[in-house]
Amino acid sequence: MSSVVVPFYQRRHKHFDQSYRNIQTRYILEEYAARKAASRQAAYYESSGLGKTTCRLCARRARTLAHEAMQESRKRTHEQKSHASEEKRIRFASELSALEKEIHTARHRAREHLDKLAIQRMVEENMALERHAIEESISRAPEILVRLRSHTVWEKMSVSLCFTVQGFPTPVVQWYKNEELITPASVPAKYRIESKYGVHVLHINRADFDDTATYSAVATNVHGQASTNCAVIVRRFRGDEEPHPAGIMPFHLPLSYDVCFTHIDVQFLEKFGVTFGTEGETLTLKCSMLITPDLKRLRPRAEWYRDDVLIKDSKWTKLYFGEGQAALSFTHLNKDDEGLYTLRMVTKGGVSEYSAYLFVRDADALIAGAPGAPMDVKCHDANRDYVIVTWKPPNTTTESPVIGYFVDKCEVGLENWIQCNDAPVKICKYPVTGLHEGRSYIFRVRAVNSAGISRPSRVSEPVAALDPIDLERTQSRLWRKIVISKDDLEGDIQIPGPPTNVHASEISKTYVVLSWDPPVPRGREPLTYFIEKSMVGSEGWQRVNAQVAVKSPRYAVFDLAEGKSYVFRVLSSNKHGISDPSEITKPIQPQDTVVVPSAPGRVVATRNTKTSVVVQWDKPKHEEDLYGYYIDYSVVGSNHWEPSNHKPIKYNRFVVHGLETGEQYIFRVKAVNAVGFSENSQESEAITVQAALTCPSYPHGITLLNCDGHSMTLGWKAPKYSGGSPILGYYMDKREANHQNWHEVNSSLITRTIYTVEDLTEDAFYEFKVAAANLVGIGQHSDPSEHFKCKAWTMPEPGPAYDLTICEVRNTSLVLLWKAPVYEGKSPITGYLVDYKEVDTEDWITANEKPTSKRYFKVTDLHEGHTYVFKVRAVNDAGVGKSSEISEPVLVEARPGTKEIFSGVDDEGNIYLAFECKEATDASHFAWGKSYEEIDDSDKFKIETEGNHSKLYFKNPDKSDLGTYSVSVSDTDGVSSSFVMDDEEFERLMALSNEIKNPTIPLKSELAYEVLEKGEVRFWIQAESLSPDSTFRFVINDKEVENSDRHKINCDRSNGIIEMVMDRFTIDNEGTYTVQIQDGKAKNQSSLVLIGDAFKTVLAESELQRKEFLRKQGPHFSEFLYWKVTEECEVLLNCKVANSKKETVFKWYKDGSGIDIDEVPDLQKGECHLSIPRLSRKDEGVYKATLSDDRGHDLSTLELSGKGKSASPLKILCTEEGIRLQCFLKYYNEEMKVNWSHRESKISSGEKMKIGGGEDVAWLQISEPTEKDKGNYTFEIFGDKESYKRTLDLSGQGIFIRPYLYGVFSWIKQSLLAITRGMTIKTESLWSEPVVTLNLTCTVFGNPDPEVVWFKNDKMFEFNEHYVFSLEQGKYASLTIKGVTSEDSGKYSIHVKNKYGGETVDVTVSVYRHGEKMPEIKPGQLAKPRPIPPSEEGLKPEGKAKSDK
Repeated sequence: MSSVVVPFYQRRHKHFDQSYRNIQTRYILEEYAARKAASRQAAYYESSGLGKTTCRLCARRARTLAHEAMQESRKRTHEQKSHASEEKRIRFASELSALEKEIHTARHRAREHLDKLAIQRMVEENMALERHAIEESISRAPEILVRLRSHTVWEKMSVSLCFTVQGFPTPVVQWYKNEELITPASVPAKYRIESKYGVHVLHINRADFDDTATYSAVATNVHGQASTNCAVIVRRFRGDEEPHPAGIMPFHLPLSYDVCFTHIDVQFLEKFGVTFGTEGETLTLKCSMLITPDLKRLRPRAEWYRDDVLIKDSKWTKLYFGEGQAALSFTHLNKDDEGLYTLRMVTKGGVSEYSAYLFVRDADALIAGAPGAPMDVKCHDANRDYVIVTWKPPNTTTESPVIGYFVDKCEVGLENWIQCNDAPVKICKYPVTGLHEGRSYIFRVRAVNSAGISRPSRVSEPVAALDPIDLERTQSRLWRKIVISKDDLEGDIQIPGPPTNVHASEISKTYVVLSWDPPVPRGREPLTYFIEKSMVGSEGWQRVNAQVAVKSPRYAVFDLAEGKSYVFRVLSSNKHGISDPSEITKPIQPQDTVVVPSAPGRVVATRNTKTSVVVQWDKPKHEEDLYGYYIDYSVVGSNHWEPSNHKPIKYNRFVVHGLETGEQYIFRVKAVNAVGFSENSQESEAITVQAALTCPSYPHGITLLNCDGHSMTLGWKAPKYSGGSPILGYYMDKREANHQNWHEVNSSLITRTIYTVEDLTEDAFYEFKVAAANLVGIGQHSDPSEHFKCKAWTMPEPGPAYDLTICEVRNTSLVLLWKAPVYEGKSPITGYLVDYKEVDTEDWITANEKPTSKRYFKVTDLHEGHTYVFKVRAVNDAGVGKSSEISEPVLVEARPGTKEIFSGVDDEGNIYLAFECKEATDASHFAWGKSYEEIDDSDKFKIETEGNHSKLYFKNPDKSDLGTYSVSVSDTDGVSSSFVMDDEEFERLMALSNEIKNPTIPLKSELAYEVLEKGEVRFWIQAESLSPDSTFRFVINDKEVENSDRHKINCDRSNGIIEMVMDRFTIDNEGTYTVQIQDGKAKNQSSLVLIGDAFKTVLAESELQRKEFLRKQGPHFSEFLYWKVTEECEVLLNCKVANSKKETVFKWYKDGSGIDIDEVPDLQKGECHLSIPRLSRKDEGVYKATLSDDRGHDLSTLELSGKGKSASPLKILCTEEGIRLQCFLKYYNEEMKVNWSHRESKISSGEKMKIGGGEDVAWLQISEPTEKDKGNYTFEIFGDKESYKRTLDLSGQGIFIRPYLYGVFSWIKQSLLAITRGMTIKTESLWSEPVVTLNLTCTVFGNPDPEVVWFKNDKMFEFNEHYVFSLEQGKYASLTIKGVTSEDSGKYSIHVKNKYGGETVDVTVSVYRHGEKMPEIKPGQLAKPRPIPPSEEGLKPEGKAKSDK
């Protein structure tokens, strides 16, 4: 049986083989066959008659035989079963044996594994004990075997310092430069430290003068430490000469007389800072300095560097040094000039230097969206007719990506630029061929994107098309006095040999640069070369340069199939013939060997200064052949990126300058190489531009405030800068006069700027100094105070005020704050005197004649640009006390960008004062005060500060909140401001708050109606704007209506229109219509009253429109019957029809009888006429025209008759000139005979009463009506046989009112009058201006004289300086509103009344702010007066009140 372990799933499953299945089958088949044979035999006996024998013996024998056959069959079957069971038992025993063997094997293996673990654990314990013993025996302190060696190197060379140390445990090594720890991360790419097998190395890259120092290495372990040191001296060579080893200086070089002398001190005064320029500009970097001693013949040397590369005078840069100033001028800035500029003043005794960065932005593109210009164009591998041009790509932050570049060449001395490549090249390298040998060229590059072509780059340095091998073939002997050429040594060579070392020096996707060595010997004749190529797999060769001979051992092969491999060979040629081909190159496939770099890693931004941030990032995984990195920045939330640098930088750390203090920025970085740009890195975390955390500056102004003989109370001013972190407290030191050692006063922090020092010696002199502490550490100590004598104060006058603070410095004023003296004297302090003087003057000026009781004072009338100092003296009944410490000098001049406190109301209607300070840091605190006392009343005020914004909220504003509010921001350069809350400002803010808390939706149009074509009535209202969440409802007679078939309600929120269309307007619809709108918290409503005549007008118009609509559904008259007279003096009756068809019937009638006409009118022409040749009396009558078909009928009537009334009753119309009586006629002209009479006296037309008329009206104008104009007026018109009269009685007593409205300011162009249906409104729209005055005037009269009362919004006026009422000459009633504001909007009413009654007139005034859009209002009729019923005593037979407008 196999010993292979059976898998567990096979052990659980029973498998039966083929033989077993065959045994079972055979058993069943044999048993079945035996039974069948026995049955067949029995049947045979039975059929043959054997079974029916009468012989019992024979029958018994037969049964015996049958029984024996059955027993034999059963025995055979039993044997077969036994055989099968035995095989099964054997198989089971075999499987059981295998399982037991497997279990035994598993147990054996487990036991072996446990034994191995136990042995291993025992060995490890023994080894640990032995190791500990060995370590104890070999442990020792560090021992230096090979010490450091001093080095003297030239500038820009690298130096490696190494030493060997041993010790156990392995020592930890630290490197020091002049006893300062060296950390490679602090100066990237400068230092590199290696440690291998006890050998420790410090690599100093590109050494400069600053690296001249003593370097130490300290090795430390638990048993001790060891150190070694050495000196590194960095020397520099001058001029263009290279450094020479000692003793090999060429004797023919003159010694330089430009010697730097020692003991010259250089101190920089005015330095150039971080500078920003634009391409094409001129710029100068200047630095003034103080040189001591300043000797003309003994001066230091000024050297300028850009990115550690020495700058010399050139076409682009000019250097100047003299008269205590060094300058570097740029004649034409380019992005090539961007970099870190360093000015070094070199003396033999040392170097003084200063550095700052120059940023150069792209000039404006010639085409909008075009990229910036490339930069750093250089030429490489120049030959007789070939040169490789390289450049660096521009940064494309906001422009579309660069898709390629064009390279231009120009011969030196010419201005003819020639484009070298027809199609843009995609990588920043291009081989230029076709140069003329011996000529010099300059190159420039232009970038291309989808928008256009950039400006050209700065031109390269000139390069000559010469073969460098020619110089190698020329040798000089005896110090260049004898020149020998290899041509003279090679003999007479005619046909050259084949080139050698043919290889691809550069491979790209678009070309392959082949290089080779010229044949040796080459001969005297000039050589040219032919290049041949062959695709791998083909047998033919193709000459590449069949048209142009190549003179240089370099050639760029273009037009190669992508993805195919090629082999090349080169042949040399001269005038004698062509050489044999060179050896064939290996297969070369065009492909980019340099790929686009991967994106830089994590970007981290850290605080640096108030306008800069340090950005660091992880280098990309593949950083080979990198040109550098571009850094972009964006203000958080703006999604607008700006480039930080415009020239690639090589380090992974950069300081981004030019940022705005307090603003939040994010940064990203991308890598760039010759192929292109990487993907942008992930954006950095947002950072607020603030100065980095440092220790606080030193306190100042230590003042003695009180002394009792055993203790002194001292005060001082907090540091000007907290270092970006809140000041935690102060530490104070003291010492007696003439003692050297300082003693600590306090062990725990002092949290205030005042402290009492105990346990002092009486009459002894002490001096003190204070240091501030924050989260970073303890700052510098203040300067020692003056000597204070510990003697008790007993004078009656007060002590000095302290903690003088100057804030709110403006051009001519400032505010001075101070704290009250600790020592008051013998009586309470009554006030303070403020003194000031200009610096460098001796006379003090007292700013306030009388002492002020407040601890702040605003000093005014100062001179802008002058510097002042201040002091304060306290006053009590005993006199003037000690003067405070003199303040620091203050320049009286407002800082650029000074901001003030501003007031406002937020969206919730809360009044606040707000202040913004961009210079605020995380440690800054906005201190709000009222009357310059810090606010701590949380019941009335709430202060919210977020970032560089702070707000002071008024919780329950009232009149007690009037006063002066101030704010100061700590940890800034004195940023502060104040705000005066007066009555006017308070009222303005309260009104605005009320408007926001109780807002009103502005309406473009009040609720109005219009009758539609089908007789439907549309009610509509328009708001200025509605949000999607706005709601509304229509209310008719105090009952809300819903949208239904009868009331179709719709809202167009985009236009602010809400409308309701009533399908059928009936008598039941009389009443008041109201629309209520709500949008958030804002609400508004408008109502329209349709009652009485107003409702009847709408109802009639609706019915008329409905009938007209129904009439026009069938044939109808588009113009009813009218008459006209032709030139032949015929009268034509004309009408126009519409909507007719062939079946439509047209008929003429006169006085009810049909008229027969000769010609049936053509209704399709749309016009019918009836001609009356000679009009006479018999043609007088009523003419009718009818239209009818199955859709309906229409009728038009025209009366040709002189009968009937032709004039309407006389009506009264009020005008600006007075009263007009008018009568409407069917026809009127001046030739008609009419007559006007007053009190039966004929009236002649004149200035007082003027007669006139129009086409259908005759009128009489009464100007300036008076009492004499009362009476009956009659209008009479005369015909041929009879006349017609119309009479009007104006004799009743009452009141005449003529209202009109006008403004008394020149710039109002017009008065707008509006009338809405159902209500008559007169509206005056004004722009609110501070000096606007509105005058409402009415002319009133009555007998007896009426009483005049003015109302606003149905409430009687309270007249004051704003509202002035006057009544001149008893009839001119005026209401004058001075200083019109939006609060003056409303309904104004004038009531005039005597005992006979009176009238009232309403006018609506709407005031709009200046610049707001006014709704378009159409002129309408004047307001209609409403009658006022007479009083009871007026109801006498004397008369009744009557009025005309």
